[in-house]
Amino acid sequence: MKEILDDLDRWRSAGERIALARVVATEGSSPRDAGAAMAVSESGEVAGSVSGGCVEGAVVERALAVLAGEAEAGVVSFGFSDDEAFAVGLTCGGTIHLFLEPLEW
Repeated sequence: MKEILDDLDRWRSAGERIALARVVATEGSSPRDAGAAMAVSESGEVAGSVSGGCVEGAVVERALAVLAGEAEAGVVSFGFSDDEAFAVGLTCGGTIHLFLEPLEW
């Protein structure tokens, strides 16, 4: 999470709203461990990683939807047997569970 602090500060200083995704649990093989974090600004900038690149695009879409009020904050999961996860590239054979929420300062 430390690696995204400068970006968070910059976005906050610019008055941007931010969504934060954190890996809260994994099952089987996973690209990142629990605690990995990724932030998305309302303008679509991204800092950090929750999957080493394989599902980041889907996480960005969900984060922007949360910021726009089109999706609720909460746990979202991606796994090999999940058709959506397979389509976005999570082929490592495991499952990652993310908690996605707007960042409140």
